[in-house]
Amino acid sequence: MSQTVPRQNSIGLAQLVEPVANELKEVEKTLFAEMRSDVPWMNELLKSSSLAQGKRMRPLLLLLCGSQCGELGPGHVSMAAALEMIHVATLVHDDILDGAESRRHQPTVGHKHGQHVGILLGDYLFTHAFSVSTRTGSADAISILARASNRVCEGEMRQNFFQGDLNLKQSQYLEIVSDKTAELVAAACHLGAALSGANEHVCAGFEKYGRDLGIAFQIVDDVLDIVGDVDDVGKTLGTDAANSKLTLPVIHCRNSLNDEEQAQLLTYLTSSNITNEGLMKWLKKTESIEYARDLARGYITEALTFAKSLKPTAFSASLTQVAEFVLRRTH
Repeated sequence: MSQTVPRQNSIGLAQLVEPVANELKEVEKTLFAEMRSDVPWMNELLKSSSLAQGKRMRPLLLLLCGSQCGELGPGHVSMAAALEMIHVATLVHDDILDGAESRRHQPTVGHKHGQHVGILLGDYLFTHAFSVSTRTGSADAISILARASNRVCEGEMRQNFFQGDLNLKQSQYLEIVSDKTAELVAAACHLGAALSGANEHVCAGFEKYGRDLGIAFQIVDDVLDIVGDVDDVGKTLGTDAANSKLTLPVIHCRNSLNDEEQAQLLTYLTSSNITNEGLMKWLKKTESIEYARDLARGYITEALTFAKSLKPTAFSASLTQVAEFVLRRTH
């Protein structure tokens, strides 16, 4: 694992990192130090876990929100590292559930080492994250992290429960997204502010900013699962359709069709030869990709409104730019 801040993409994440670049380097050092083992094969597994390649979006948000509210300290760094470990643990488990073969242009742990090993590695990352989080010395912060982790698991279980349900409602989809993806983003923003001494009202504002950001991120991710290029996105695409997971574009498409067309679509969704190309023929007819992007844009507008209401600083400027980046992202 590299000890340097990870390479950012071409549309400007490097500029967003700059106000907290030194602290983000400390997060990276913490991850490097904690994710090592005297056992060679364990080191190989940790390298396969994607800890070495992420954008560090959640640590970045925690540090930016903390800086906007006060001074950063060692507790921010420890909690940022813990959050990233939990995030990566969820990715390891997600890839197993989805049967994904690649992530960030590398074989997934489950594909390379087997599902049993992947499950155990995800568990290891979860438990080790809480060990690292104790260094904050804040029982309240650890409690926030525990609640967030619990909601992420609930969201994953809810998604699993609804898998194959072709009647999934948009409201149910958004509830799953809020828990499964947006919860850790919201927690990052809340924790950053809380560890800097912000009051509950202020923390709630930062948490909502993070949740709006996280929901928009997942909607865009679901769009990319259909229309993205595997070389750009860097992971297995089409897993949602292949696993009968209805995402926003498909839900909107279904709701926009008449009864006869709905029946035809549902027949296609349960067929063994479903492809993104075939699915796009339906989605174009109802402009469902555009609908999903518009809904994501609405959440980003909420996040931007909050970010622009903050006292003008380099940190609030980065929070604004992070929101704009989420909407523009192609991977």
